[in-house]
Amino acid sequence: MAVGGPPVLVVTRLDDATADEVITELNQRRVPVVRLDPGDFPCEVTLSGTFASTGTGGILATASRSVDLGNVRSVYWRRPTPYTADLAMDEQTGRWAVEEARYGLGGILAALPGAYYLNHPWRNRDAEYKPAQLTTAAACGFTVPPTLITNDPDRARTFIAEHGPVIYKPLRETQYTDDTGRAVTVWIEDVTPCQIDSRLRHTAHLFQQRVSKSADIRLTAVGDHLTAVRIDGSPGVDWRRHYDRLAYTSVPIPLAIARGVRAYLDAFGLSFGAFDFGLDRDGVWHWYECNPNGQWAWFPDHITAPLTRTIADRLQHGASA
Repeated sequence: MAVGGPPVLVVTRLDDATADEVITELNQRRVPVVRLDPGDFPCEVTLSGTFASTGTGGILATASRSVDLGNVRSVYWRRPTPYTADLAMDEQTGRWAVEEARYGLGGILAALPGAYYLNHPWRNRDAEYKPAQLTTAAACGFTVPPTLITNDPDRARTFIAEHGPVIYKPLRETQYTDDTGRAVTVWIEDVTPCQIDSRLRHTAHLFQQRVSKSADIRLTAVGDHLTAVRIDGSPGVDWRRHYDRLAYTSVPIPLAIARGVRAYLDAFGLSFGAFDFGLDRDGVWHWYECNPNGQWAWFPDHITAPLTRTIADRLQHGASA
């Protein structure tokens, strides 16, 4: 059946298996899709945006597709690579070119008239700040473990002694590589007072009381469609390090948690959120964080398939889906 109409713009890098699932679903529905990585600009992307009292328009062209900027159905904002500059530029000129690209191309992609965003990139950005997450989660009624953000070694030692056991968590998943260029992940780890030294002063660090948990829970929200999965089998505090040992079970969502999730999404203007909880032995859900652009495609098919369809519904039909 031919659907056609305005395209869905998928903004992400080439190696994004989560976006691939949704694109495949949209292709099966005959919904036009244009995939764009802003990191390919300007080498492989050409931009001509037009602005006047009559409206916004213009053309954006990749190596294989082009899109009318005034006629985009929806935007699936996933995980694009960073903006880049011509290698021939000196360092200062390169920084200037990157910022011009960010505010030029990035500004246009964030202002497409009439397009539905899942999520809008500026809403993603706002919702990535851990202090804002923690404050909003508490206001939405979630049980939030005691947390400290500091660069004061003495304060950190005192907090760990008073609230132990305590874990260290990075404030953001920032790209980090070793001397060979291999990507390095900064994991969640247990921390003790004796591990704290003067190097803590160099930047902000997040410490949080470790929940005595029986399992982890990942709750994926797409609008009002909520899917909660219990994760068992992790031998450590960070289950992401042990995918080969994990077991997944769909679980019901307590009414208070569902209400809190919807309030949280509304507070940040999000259509999508991946919430992480720790489930203690009394059945209490302890809020850890919400990734506004979290992964979900590694779950078994019976869990991922409904999520794929729900996201595709929204991108095809908008918030009314």
